[in-house]
Parts: sequence; structure tokens; C-alpha cells
Amino acid sequence: MDPDRLPASALPTFRQLQFLTALAEHGSFVRAAEAIGVTQPTLSAGIKELEAALEATLVERGRTGAVLTPAGIEAAERARRVLGDVHDLALAVRGAGAPFAGIFRLGAIPTIAPFLLPKALPELRRRYPALKLQLKEDMTARLVDALRSRALDAAVIALPYSAHGIETETVADDEFLFLGPRGHPLADRNDLSPEHLQSEEVLLLEDGHCLREHALSVCKAAPSSQATDVGATSLATLVQMAAGGLGVTLLPRIAAEGGAAAGADVAIRPFMQPVIGRTIGVAWRAGSAREEEARLLAALLREAVFKSGVTREALRPVAGAPPEARGAP
Repeated sequence: MDPDRLPASALPTFRQLQFLTALAEHGSFVRAAEAIGVTQPTLSAGIKELEAALEATLVERGRTGAVLTPAGIEAAERARRVLGDVHDLALAVRGAGAPFAGIFRLGAIPTIAPFLLPKALPELRRRYPALKLQLKEDMTARLVDALRSRALDAAVIALPYSAHGIETETVADDEFLFLGPRGHPLADRNDLSPEHLQSEEVLLLEDGHCLREHALSVCKAAPSSQATDVGATSLATLVQMAAGGLGVTLLPRIAAEGGAAAGADVAIRPFMQPVIGRTIGVAWRAGSAREEEARLLAALLREAVFKSGVTREALRPVAGAPPEARGAP
């Protein structure tokens, strides 16, 4: 017998690894048990059996919940990878060349999701009737973490975004438009440029939204010292703040065409030279068994963007996009 080979009794079971990762995610035996559909005593017993098998204390139990020990943190991280690999194995074998057959967990940032996904998801479901889509809307950093931990299969985010172990494919370039209260002097300029915003109170989304950084990059300057310190939590709030005379902002064209400013007393207009503020893209974990599907999703989103009459000229195809995506006859 191989002296380095552990006996079966010292190896964790698949279920025990599920218990540990659920506990690590939820920080509570009760919430973890509810999340995976077992009783709390069953989950607690499974964790104790895992600790006995590994001969290590993984969890410190207290009144405020469950806290992983350093050994528990290490075990949970490795357990996530093991469970993800098993999941990918099952998908690769079960799918056997059939994309979008079964559950596909898709994330999207809130400044893109409500404006782009409704254009594409009906067609995605039509083409792949066996698809069971699960959607999660969140900020980019958390979506990327979810991709790494295999909690998501793909995510629609704004590029550029550099993250180790994450691959992306571009969908379209998104133009930024000026938005301000109706009657604002800049709304009447024929030579409107980002430089004109440097003397304005530029309203931004709160920290954590990548659109905030993209907007600052376009303005090429931090907000003025007189800028409001109220950070909006959504584009809808940003629009209403501008309508109320608190300042001006930049609105992605896809959001404007998607009705983000509908009914608001604001003026929206393009800059004299189109300002490409960000690129819409699809991201996935490097080496994922869902890479083919992620690329198929990017292609379908691209089609949806450029088959839409109002966005054909608003959003620009990225280099390498197929002729139909560029509006070619």
C-alpha cells in the first residue's frame, strides 16, 4: 500500500465539502442548512465528521455564528475548487456538445442588465429551450469573485477590467451622452466636449460601480470641489438627481435608449465627437467548461445590440465583430 495514500476514512465526502462551503458562505449553521436543503443538526454533524476525518478544527462555534479557523478557510477554498471541478466534469459529460442544456448562472452589472438583457434573453430561450437561466445582478468585483468560486458561469460586465484567471470577449462599445437638467447651457452647445464638464458638478454613482471610474476617465479630472457628495446607487437615481438641478452626468447610450431617463425633466445629447466610455463584454473563469457557452452568449448579445434599430448607430461594434454586427447589408 502506498504510504502516502490516505485511507478512505480520512477522505472527506462530497456532501461534507458542500456543507463546509455553504457554512463559509453564510456564516451560520441555520442559514447554511436552509441554503442546501438539510436540517441544521444534519449539517452540524457533517461538519464534525469532516473535522474528525481531517483531524483539524475547521469551525469555531459561537453565539454570533460560525467562524472558520485558518484550517477551515484553507479547506473551504480547496473544497470550492473540488466541487467546481466535479460540476464542470458533470456538465462536460452530460452536455456532450449541447450548449445551454440545463442550468446556466449568469451575472450582470446593474448599469447594463436592465437595458441589454431584455433584448437578448427571449432569443436565447428560443434557441435553447432546455436552458434554465439563473440571473444575478451585482457589482463587477463581486461578480468576478463569483466567477472564480464557480458560483456563476458567466457575467456581463463593462470593460476594460483586468482580473487574474478571468477571460473576456467584447460585445460592443457603448457611447456616453451628456445629461443635465432641461435648459442647461451645455445642452445647447454644438461643440460639446468632455472638457466642458470640468467646471460642472458631475454627478456619479457611488464607489464600487465601475461606471463611476469610466465616467471619471472620460472627464479626465476628478469632480470639482463644489460637486455634490451624494453618490447615486443607480442610474435612475442619477437621472433624478440631475433633473432636480444637482448637477450633470454621463449616461451610457444603451441606458438612454433603454428608457433610463424616460419621463425625467432632463436634456440628453451626444458630444460633438462620440465619446466611447466603456465596452460591454462577457466574462468567464479561465478553463471553465462553460467557455463555449459564454462565447455564444457574447455573440447573441452582439446580435441583439445591432439588430435593434435604435442602437444600430448608437453602439459601435468592436474590432473583429462579424459583418452583420457592423450593420453591413
